[in-house]
Amino acid sequence: MGNAQKAQMKRERNAKSGAGDTKSQKKTNEAAKNIICKTCFQTFLCTAREKALSEHAVNKHNKTIKECFPDFVVA
Repeated sequence: MGNAQKAQMKRERNAKSGAGDTKSQKKTNEAAKNIICKTCFQTFLCTAREKALSEHAVNKHNKTIKECFPDFVVA
């Protein structure tokens, strides 16, 4: 039995056993984006730090963090 045949058998075996068991966090991450810039409506994860939001406000809009993210509260 050659390597190509072994590889093909393994692919077939894996396709049968766990085709739909992928663990993607895409939906979870999209749901966690609850910080929104009020100027450009860019979303940020809820774990975003004040520094990152401040850099966004200054670099993109030349505004303060309170102007772009009025609802943001430091945790």
